[in-house]
Formats: sequence, C-alpha cells, structure tokens
Amino acid sequence: MIPMVDLKEQFDEIKEEVMRLTETVLGSTRYVLGPHVTELEEKIADYTGTSYGIGVASGTDALYLSLRASGVGKDDEVITTPFTFFATVEAILYCGARPVFVDIDPRTFNIDPSRIESAVTERTKAIVPVHLYGYPCNMDEIKKIADDRGLIIVEDAAQAFGADINGKKAGSYGQAGCFSFYPSKNLGCYGDGGMIVTSDPAFVSEVRTLRNHGSSSTYVHETIGVNSRLDEIQAAILLVKLKKIDDYNDKRRNNASIYTDLLSGDLKCPSEEDGYRHVYHQYTIRCPERNSMQERLNEGGISSVVYYPIPMHLQKAVKFLGYKAGDFPEAEKAAKEVLSLPMYPELKKDAIEKVCSVIKQSSC
Repeated sequence: MIPMVDLKEQFDEIKEEVMRLTETVLGSTRYVLGPHVTELEEKIADYTGTSYGIGVASGTDALYLSLRASGVGKDDEVITTPFTFFATVEAILYCGARPVFVDIDPRTFNIDPSRIESAVTERTKAIVPVHLYGYPCNMDEIKKIADDRGLIIVEDAAQAFGADINGKKAGSYGQAGCFSFYPSKNLGCYGDGGMIVTSDPAFVSEVRTLRNHGSSSTYVHETIGVNSRLDEIQAAILLVKLKKIDDYNDKRRNNASIYTDLLSGDLKCPSEEDGYRHVYHQYTIRCPERNSMQERLNEGGISSVVYYPIPMHLQKAVKFLGYKAGDFPEAEKAAKEVLSLPMYPELKKDAIEKVCSVIKQSSC
C-alpha cells in the first residue's frame, strides 16, 4: 500500500531528539506557554520575515483570533474562496461576519484576484486568501486591492509553510498569517497546533489577550477571550522539525517534479509561475474521469484523496448564506476533477513511478 502520507519514517529519523526534548519539557513541569513556545514563536517569526509569532491551539483558532483581533465582527463581510477547507469559513462565521465567496483561478485553485473588486461592498472588512495545496495566491494583486480599499488581509497559510513569492514568505503579506501544525502539514506536530505571524505590535497584544481567556495579567479579564494556547510539548517537537523544514520542502518539490515529468501531457499537473515557490502540501491533478481513476488507484493499493469534493458555498451548514449551484463554476468544476496523490518528503521514486503507471493506464 502506498499511503497519502507516512509520518513514521520521519519520526524515526528525529526520534532521539524529539524524545529528549519531550523528556526535558516533562521534567521542567512547564507545560503551558513555556520557553519552547516562546522560542518557536521567535524562530517562526524570523523564518517568515515577520516581527512576531503567537502560538495557538490550532490553525482554525489562528484564523478566528486573527480576524477577531483585526476588528471583524457582526454584519461585516469577509471575502474568501469557496474552494478550501471548512475552517476558513468557520473562522469568519465565529466572528459573526458573513463569508463572501469569489471564484478561483482554475490554473492555481486559488482565489482569482481579478474577481475580488466586484465583490467588495461598504460592509467588506477583510480578505482571507487561501494558499491552497502549498501554492501562494497572487498576493501583489490582492494586497493592492486591499490597500486601495482599506481592507484587512488575513492569510490562510495552513497548507503553505515555507512557500514564497520572490523570497517573500506566505503569511507575511497581510495583517496576519495563519499556520496549522496538524500532523500531516509540511511542518506538523504530533497533535493540534497553530501559529499566527504579524509585524503589528498592537495586534500581537490583542491576540495574546484573546488566546488566554481575554486576560493580559493574571485574573484580570479585559474582554471575553478563549483558551487557545500552543502546547509546550508540541512546541518542542516543532522546534526539531523547523530546523529541517527547508529540506522537507525541497524533497516534496523534487517528488513533485518526478510526478510532473511522468504525467505531463497526459493530464493537468500543478505548475508554478515565475518567482512562485510551491511547497506541495498536496500534489493535485485534474481529471474529468476522476472517480474512475481513483478506483483504479485504490485497486492498485494506492491512496488518493479529493481535496475538496463539495465547495464551501454548497455545504449544508452554510445553506443560510443563500448561494446555489452555478454561482462559482470554476470551484464547482474543480471539485469534480481534482485528485491529490501521495506526497511526503520520504516518498520514494519507485512508489511515484508505480502511481504514475496506474494513472497512465486509466482513461482521463
């Protein structure tokens, strides 16, 4: 069986250091917001070219707290993509705001900047671009629109740790960049975790208060916050992995190039524009006969996943927003055609060749 992701080999490589640091944390009895969290916050801020990092409990919380700390609230509108994981939409709704969807660019699967301007209204407060599959959105165009309109940008970079445009990291363009450390992410811990990066000191203070029950000093609560703090043990594990993230991403990119060399010409493969660095959280192809191809892969002992089969505007949970089928045709078409193939740094070339051999035998 070829899995979508195999975390065991990576763990075995770093096991000794992970166990040593875990034991250090356990022995210290500093389990919440301790020195490893602080060190990780500083190192990720430095890595992303921002001034501050704020560790939180998940990527979802990173989005929610960033929007809330930016002043997004009841009756505000937030522009985002309908082709994403549900957490992007949840975070907006948690704030009492309304998600306003804009269709995607079919080449990148990311929000199409040329469609954003027409979605802006007097109630628009923010834009949440999602760097899907590890490929950065066109942030120059999105930032220009936001700056011209006085809008906040909160980047959903959950799948794009280490991605960049001409050296500027995903997550560093807006008011805030939000990362997830879910285990399967490019930089993943062994549980849940998230991080917000920013260069705005006032924003940092607000998020740190919100993540800790609305308290900036012990037992003094200025607002209603939440309990969203990155675990100290997870921070220690992430410090080990952070040292290797560029190597991990380079290996993903190398695996992606093997896929593309073997599959290009037969179907639509991911591509990069000049200056864009894709980190391939997923290697996602397009195929009109996606379901039959997935069946063939499964028969061959090869895992594959559809990210995502139902666009956000067609999800039952947000039916009250009033969207319908046909509103965002590019997102709807992508949902019927995309298929993500096995992708992780330790994936071997012969496994990729087997995947591609099965795909080439399928009709697409």
